[in-house]
Amino acid sequence: MGTKGDFRRCSSGLQAVTVAALALGIAPLGAAPQSLSDAWWTGPLLAPNAATLPVGHVYLEPYLYDALPYARLDAAGRSRPAPYANNFGSLTYLSYGWRRRLTVGIIPRFGYARPADAPGSSGVGIGDLTVQAQYRLTPLDPHSPVPIASINLQETLPTGRYQRLGRFSDGLGAGAYTTTLSLYFMSYFWLPNGRILRARLDLSYARSSHVALQGRSVYGTPAGFQGEAWPGDSAFGDLGLEYSLSRHWVLACDLWAEQDAATRVGGTVRAAGAPARYASNTGVGRVLYVAPAFEYNWSARLGVIFGVRVTAAGRNQTATVTPVAALSYFD
Repeated sequence: MGTKGDFRRCSSGLQAVTVAALALGIAPLGAAPQSLSDAWWTGPLLAPNAATLPVGHVYLEPYLYDALPYARLDAAGRSRPAPYANNFGSLTYLSYGWRRRLTVGIIPRFGYARPADAPGSSGVGIGDLTVQAQYRLTPLDPHSPVPIASINLQETLPTGRYQRLGRFSDGLGAGAYTTTLSLYFMSYFWLPNGRILRARLDLSYARSSHVALQGRSVYGTPAGFQGEAWPGDSAFGDLGLEYSLSRHWVLACDLWAEQDAATRVGGTVRAAGAPARYASNTGVGRVLYVAPAFEYNWSARLGVIFGVRVTAAGRNQTATVTPVAALSYFD
């Protein structure tokens, strides 16, 4: 049997929890709905924005990361240890509002690899460059049941080194022209406690050209190789969620699922004797990433996000843990 004293203690505990929740920006159930002007965002780690920029405005978002392999996942999903390595990289989203509903941009990449069992990169290298255009299909109305939707077209250009490598760690590109067509969606939801949950859904399909190869390459070919690679098509989807704890703080998480068709390599290796045939096939690859993160926004124009992308499951993939940080700036 409880007593009134027990009830007072429970009430005090509930009051303490409520005060703590308010301090964190987590409103109790039944609180007044959070206004959009009170919610500032950077966006989750992986899911792009379905909205387009106002004409004449610029968006800048540089990323820094380090992909740390921890396992090799075979065709059955079984895990085997992978050699330790640091794969440092950066990419920057630079976008410009060119026309009403139309945003254009570029994504330059840089990288440096430091494997434990081989020489590191000879220096910071340039990766492949992506150019993109995004056209918004539906109005920018967060209160509408119709999500904001856009179509995005990207072309990735083979500007990074990928063949005739002195060391494998110098390979930062794919050597292919890759075309990616995407549909982006975004909606806002007001939860029972009044806080805003912002959701993004991205669906993409990518197709790459074949690649002529000589010597050591990012496709694992040895010195003396001459032939071609045929990268497989990729289909992927990403669900990104952001929960507004307060005007400044946001919790975010991405769930990314991807399937890659087999990449084939064929040619010959010229050694001391007669040329020998060389062929490889990666098999169909599948991967599921989970990317939790937290954001801090100084204003509606400037914010930062910290998080990690983790390989949760996969087939014919290298599993990685990738710490990530990014700064977002809107002008």
